[in-house]
Amino acid sequence: MIELEKSTHDNANGLDYTLVNDHYLPNLTVAAPAEQHPTGRWGRLHKKYLEEHHPVRYNQLLLSGELGSYLASLDKQADEQLSLIIRQMQDAEGVTEALKAENQLEWVRQMNSIRSRAEEIIKTELIFV
Repeated sequence: MIELEKSTHDNANGLDYTLVNDHYLPNLTVAAPAEQHPTGRWGRLHKKYLEEHHPVRYNQLLLSGELGSYLASLDKQADEQLSLIIRQMQDAEGVTEALKAENQLEWVRQMNSIRSRAEEIIKTELIFV
């Protein structure tokens, strides 16, 4: 009976293999992320979307170690876009601090409407694509 080496290296693909029972298995590791990136609401929504609708892209980002930074960047971009869209809608619809001082309930109603529409724009253009 031939005794097999405990580990071997394949020059053709550059992988190391370890003997497990009667088979050589590749020594694969996931790249560790360089740093931890906080992921907010938009990043979590996009992550869930990727997992469900684009699993190949999700696995590529995960295995390369880029998922955290990608989601943090998208989250930051979405927050900035949301703020910009809200400000633009406020200006276009005349929702001002004067209205807030004059009629708080109307101001809250209009701001809730603006925020809801702005969030739908962000979801459509950045998150669920």
